[in-house]
Amino acid sequence: MILHMSKVRVLGPGDRLPEVLGVVQDVGLLHLAQASAGPGLQPVELSGAQQRRRRHLRRILEDLDASTTALGCPEDRSPPSPAEPNTAALARVARRVRRTAEQLQSRIGALEEERELLEKYRPVFAAFDALLTTGSAWSQGRAYHIILRFGQARIGSLLREHLAESLGAEFELRQHPLPGGETAVLLLVPASAAGAVERLLSEGRVQEIPLPSGYSGAPAEAIPAMKRRIAAIPAEITARRSEQANLRGTHCARLREARAALRDGLARIEALPLSVGTGHAFVLEGWLPADARPGFTRRLARDVGETIVVEELARERWAAEAAPVVLSNPRLFRPFELIVRMMPLPRYGSLDPTPFVAVFFPMFFGLMLGDVGYGAALALLSLVLRHRSKPDTTVRAVSEIAGAGAAFTVVFGLIYGEFFGDLGRRWLGMRPWFDREESVIPFLGLAVALGLVHVLIGLGLGVASALRGHPRVALGRGITAVMVGLVLVGLLAALEVLPAALFTPSVVGILVAFPVLILAEGIVAPVELLSTLGHILSYARIMALGTASVMLAVVANRMVGALGSTVVGVVFALLFHLVNFALGLFSPTIHALRLHYVEFFGKFYSPGGIRYRPLTHWTPSPNHQA
Repeated sequence: MILHMSKVRVLGPGDRLPEVLGVVQDVGLLHLAQASAGPGLQPVELSGAQQRRRRHLRRILEDLDASTTALGCPEDRSPPSPAEPNTAALARVARRVRRTAEQLQSRIGALEEERELLEKYRPVFAAFDALLTTGSAWSQGRAYHIILRFGQARIGSLLREHLAESLGAEFELRQHPLPGGETAVLLLVPASAAGAVERLLSEGRVQEIPLPSGYSGAPAEAIPAMKRRIAAIPAEITARRSEQANLRGTHCARLREARAALRDGLARIEALPLSVGTGHAFVLEGWLPADARPGFTRRLARDVGETIVVEELARERWAAEAAPVVLSNPRLFRPFELIVRMMPLPRYGSLDPTPFVAVFFPMFFGLMLGDVGYGAALALLSLVLRHRSKPDTTVRAVSEIAGAGAAFTVVFGLIYGEFFGDLGRRWLGMRPWFDREESVIPFLGLAVALGLVHVLIGLGLGVASALRGHPRVALGRGITAVMVGLVLVGLLAALEVLPAALFTPSVVGILVAFPVLILAEGIVAPVELLSTLGHILSYARIMALGTASVMLAVVANRMVGALGSTVVGVVFALLFHLVNFALGLFSPTIHALRLHYVEFFGKFYSPGGIRYRPLTHWTPSPNHQA
């Protein structure tokens, strides 16, 4: 449901405004709005000192945010300090810590990149070590270190032949295979033959191995230096990380606390222009939940004094579109507010669809996936997500939605008699109450029937929502719902599912309702009616995805005996089940969301609500925490 809000006006002496804003922030309930100007009331403007203070705080906060990010300070909800810190000293500390932290992070990143690059040369080290330790009679000569890529082995043979023709026995060519299919080649020739050999290598498009930046000379000299360097890098990284940890331990708590205090101070400064006043008094306006208004009034009177007056503005004096929206649902339904918030919030005074989403979304998901084995796997995944998340975070809500989907998946899996496809029947003796693998047409009928119920509920909610201010719209949606029901009765009577005697009354009812629908909604009414019928048929996707899921599971199971080797068949079956499970998570989620956002919400949902953001103490956003 959407909480009932009250709009209040706070009045008091002008010099008490900063103090009042501090108490309002402590209470954390009042969503401030621009106060209405009137005779003798002018918007409060920031003084030059306050504007400079705001710019100063923003610059310091930029450094503080960058410092805590560079240090990797863990986010927590540290309370702000009782008083704002010395901003001049804090600015110096923040800039120094930011600079040091960024330098450390940059150095660690550079070291890790260097280590990763040198690690790629480790097989080359080993290969040329093996070639070089065999010894050589060439004390005066030229050495070429070459890597032949996969598929270039023939070039090595051609190179040997050409060298034998031109140099005879005055060369050595040694080869060593690398793990990736490449070949390390060490070529030794007399110095006098270097020019001819280089032309030959160029003609064969063979190049010496490139050395990393900072290493020059022949690989025979560079490789030992690279090996020494790769051995020294871990100690350097450890030392930099130790410096980083010391810096984090010294400054993180202080920086977090100061950041919270400065953000609170900045919020109070930025709230000043929302008020209006005279030379001696101020006026603040804002919304808060209606149930919280008495406590808010008492708190202001206690902390500021009786000179502050709080009055509630009559409902006629404010527009519902301007009121912020607070969704409030029972604990069981609360995680599904995440699905509603993925859309623009419903406008104040309209309907909150969260309870309906909480019932139908996991039901549709379970109907499509519908397998005990997959449901158990999803339940395990949801438990892991829940264990690794914090309360009131997006990940926690996702884990609880997944848990509800898993429960419905298991329930429908028992009804279908499925455990990883047909393994439940073959191994566990499960007997389906409803065999969706064979009963395609009944499954289609069930999906469309659910669509009819879902759409009719949406139309009913549309009638209830429109009755408050748009009676013609309410009438049109009500007539549409009646006509949809009559069309269904007529079709079922024509197919003799219902008594044939109902066909004529249903047709007469449609003919009578049709002109009323046009009068209520205009000439577009027939198009809207056909669109509604199309939306009902769109629920056939539940049957299509459900049937595809079980068919893929059955195919996976039959791979075990179809590939000759049992071990290979089991591996392929497991991989196929894994792919089917991934598809079973993705596709039902997307299509269940679509059925809600398009077919269901389109009948009643009124987007455009304003998010409730009271003036309160700053805390890190919970949605950024796991």
